[in-house]
Amino acid sequence: MAADHRAIIADDEPLLRFHLKQMLAELWPSLTISAMAENGEQALTLVSEWQPDIIFLDIRMPGSDGLTVANCLSQLANPPLIVFVTAYDEYAVNAFENNAVDYLLKPVIEERLAHCCQRLQQRLTQPVNADYQQLLQQLTAQLLPAMPKYSKWLKASKGEDIHLLATEQILYIRAEDKYLTLVVNDGGQQHSYLLRQSLRQLLAELDPEQFWQIHRAIVVNVAQISKVRRTLTGMEAIVAGSALPISRAMQGKFKS
Repeated sequence: MAADHRAIIADDEPLLRFHLKQMLAELWPSLTISAMAENGEQALTLVSEWQPDIIFLDIRMPGSDGLTVANCLSQLANPPLIVFVTAYDEYAVNAFENNAVDYLLKPVIEERLAHCCQRLQQRLTQPVNADYQQLLQQLTAQLLPAMPKYSKWLKASKGEDIHLLATEQILYIRAEDKYLTLVVNDGGQQHSYLLRQSLRQLLAELDPEQFWQIHRAIVVNVAQISKVRRTLTGMEAIVAGSALPISRAMQGKFKS
């Protein structure tokens, strides 16, 4: 068994962080998970604090994404080994199957993680690859074209004023006659803003993993759904105290 080493997990999905940590504890008991980050900025801070040997790094996170973090880490004198965690198909990273940078596809499979741990243990006993920066640049070149760019900010109006809204603050969106109403959480209070744009146009700008169209005229931020309940007429999602109807076509997404 390899000597004791430290690792950090950086992913914005709490369940993935938890399950990955649990699986690593079983597969590699001597590996210490020093800390866990939910965004890129936290990951960089924790790397500076803990000086880990390994970082399990999600590619898409709020703020600085995984590739940006990796580029920052590559500037360090002794960068940690990076295992990218991605929901993208294997073809985007298959050039690195036998190289220094490993990857895990979501959902993480225990057999694949075991293989990853073996490779990491081998790499930790070898000198640092001098081509690390070149490999990182190659991975970036392959992944970036495949990653769609979604808006992180929207401009919407309230009265005569125009506001810049972070998409992660949006609770839900309701389509009206000729405009959209954006209901936003601002410091624990709800505020409504108007956007003169079609729902179809806006959906093309938003991350479909984060925003679901649960009804013909309603889009919700999935992270803001507190619960889903059945009613006499179907199902509804509860978002910040508001009950929003779920169409029959979308009800399957919420069934266990």
